[in-house]
Amino acid sequence: MTARGWLFAITAACVAGVAAALLAQYRFDMRPCPWCIVQRLIYVVIAVVCIVGALGRWQRPAALLTVLLAGLGIASAVWQHLVAAKQFSCDLTAADRVITALRLEAIAPWLFQVTASCAEAAVSLAGVPFEYWSLALYALVGAAALRVALRP
Repeated sequence: MTARGWLFAITAACVAGVAAALLAQYRFDMRPCPWCIVQRLIYVVIAVVCIVGALGRWQRPAALLTVLLAGLGIASAVWQHLVAAKQFSCDLTAADRVITALRLEAIAPWLFQVTASCAEAAVSLAGVPFEYWSLALYALVGAAALRVALRP
């Protein structure tokens, strides 16, 4: 597969990840916390970066930036599981500050509105914490992007 093909595949994976989160939210009432929303934001940014990279001549820089963003996504998923999920309130956390500073809830509330605390959002799917599903997708995205970045 070409570098462009990989970047389009990464875009599709990120869009699918956000779609799955929205399905879980609106169909199965799995309400998102600030860390969930930050992970959604990272998926959206990765998708935009990959589209821009695929459509232009910036495949390698887009792939490198995607590797970095996937790493941030992994870190946010781990933080959500190990720290945030054990806190009743997410107010004034780094995630809450990002959401507020970027005015995400005002821009697209259907996508970025926080409706749960971190403790309330700690749910599992098939016995695996939801944030670890996100972590797995970030790992796949990062690996695919690394493959593009390291191509000769």
